Amino acid sequence: QVTLAESGGGLAQAGGSLRLSCAASGSIFSIVAMGWYRQAPGKQRELVATLNSGGGRDFAESVKGRFAISRDNAKNTVYLQMNSLKPEDTAIYYCNARLYTSPRAGDWGDYWGQGTQVTVSS
Repeated sequence: QVTLAESGGGLAQAGGSLRLSCAASGSIFSIVAMGWYRQAPGKQRELVATLNSGGGRDFAESVKGRFAISRDNAKNTVYLQMNSLKPEDTAIYYCNARLYTSPRAGDWGDYWGQGTQVTVSS
């Protein structure tokens, strides 16, 4: 059993900042990647940023230069620092982790948090 616990969402004004955190716990052998996705009303869920075990990062074009992703490996926690927020960043943000629950090659999966609301007012 793996659980992702998110925190840090809320309300911000345009131009402001928020920091999201996501801690993974449970039967974790190794983490391949952790990241954030978001879903705005009436839209599909989209990638925001990911960070893999090798340190590689991937960002949505819309957030490049404004958002940063980092990870505390000892705590199995990933952070999303969101700066220069825009109203179009308003969405539910979901944490994602791709991880192995054992040393066996087949024992991996994608896990999701419950989501945290981010609202940016103009």
